[in-house]
Amino acid sequence: MELECILRFFENKTILIIGATGFLAKVFMEKILRVQPNVKRIYLLLRASDNEFATQRFCHEVIGLDLFNVLRKSLGANLESYVFERVTPISGDICDVNLGIKDSILREEMWNEIDIVLNSAATTNFDERYDVALGINTFGALHVLSFAKKCIKLKVLLHVSTAYVCGEKGGYILESPIYKGDRLKGTSRLDINVEKELVEEYLDRLRVQGATNEEITSTMKDFGTKRTVDGVIAAYGKGKLKCFLGHPKTIMDVIPADMVVNSMIMAMVAHANKSSQIIFHVGSSMRNPMKLSSLSDLSSLYFTQNPWIDRNGKSIKVSKMIVFSNIDMFQAYMAIRYKLPLKVLWLANLVLFQYYREIYINLNRKVKVVMRLVDLYKPYVFFTGCFDDSNTEKLRVTIRENDVDMHLFNFDPKCIDWGDYIMNTHIPGLIKYSMKR
Repeated sequence: MELECILRFFENKTILIIGATGFLAKVFMEKILRVQPNVKRIYLLLRASDNEFATQRFCHEVIGLDLFNVLRKSLGANLESYVFERVTPISGDICDVNLGIKDSILREEMWNEIDIVLNSAATTNFDERYDVALGINTFGALHVLSFAKKCIKLKVLLHVSTAYVCGEKGGYILESPIYKGDRLKGTSRLDINVEKELVEEYLDRLRVQGATNEEITSTMKDFGTKRTVDGVIAAYGKGKLKCFLGHPKTIMDVIPADMVVNSMIMAMVAHANKSSQIIFHVGSSMRNPMKLSSLSDLSSLYFTQNPWIDRNGKSIKVSKMIVFSNIDMFQAYMAIRYKLPLKVLWLANLVLFQYYREIYINLNRKVKVVMRLVDLYKPYVFFTGCFDDSNTEKLRVTIRENDVDMHLFNFDPKCIDWGDYIMNTHIPGLIKYSMKR
């Protein structure tokens, strides 16, 4: 697997990227356009009313980003022509059969041409409606698989997901597939079609009862949540969060996006034209773990040295975040800070875990925000698992043994200095691109 071999793999290939405006998809596309200018065609599936609007979304949400500055610097005014000679944005929807591509001629062309399918489409809201999440993350993946099976030249299908789809498992988590119908909890089988019918029946019942759109959205959010870490960092930096719940020794399995993309590229090359299904954990918990306490300390140090400036030009001073390792200590602190009886906080906890909304409405606003975050992040900040990455390590060994350019395709977490990365890359990037004043 020499460098020439890796780059040649993408030469004259046609790639379908689903979830094209997503973070990893954009990084992947930029990498391919930068290292292999002779890629034949990249189809980008975007949610849009038609192909013209899909192209507009692509120009606005993708090509204009700082991500393309390296290409922009080398190509200058020729960037757009270079990109559009190789990239075709198309309108579609992963929630629909045939990915929502209505043009039958275009579909046939794609089925005859596509060599590689990359699915990185997913809802990224950490507090998503269950029906929306089911449509995108579950049935969407099924539609991608069905579409890929019709691609007669297909060499590899790569599906990207967070490792935390494993649920709340503890201990050593192997790179083992979860098969259709398997449950993360319990022993009964899961039928996604039955699940979809239940959701539709529940939505119909809400509509018959006269529920407003806001009430339907709120209720459906209660069915499922998705975790990230950056919401906590942002809330802390803005002075809205002074304490949180979580075990300081919890390992935060994080990894830079460019390393994920490099591993995706290597996995495609190594496993093209193979019928076997293989899982790769691309993370840091095995090779270079970072604890929750370290992230808390680094966030505190950063915002102490670089205070957030609000929309009124005021500098926000932060104190060291207090991290409580159990719910009783957290509730006692909240009771003292906001002068609320423990009974009310206990009820607030029930609100967030059992959704007694009539009590929740009467709570202090700041308490509601903090308790909501606690509910969303609890499985994450008390996570006790460690992700095995044996398959991923085999890819890294292959790179080292074949003298591949490590600068171009590195994805070894051992080389990461977490202090430097969090202080000089992650939080500055979060501030620049995600935190609004």
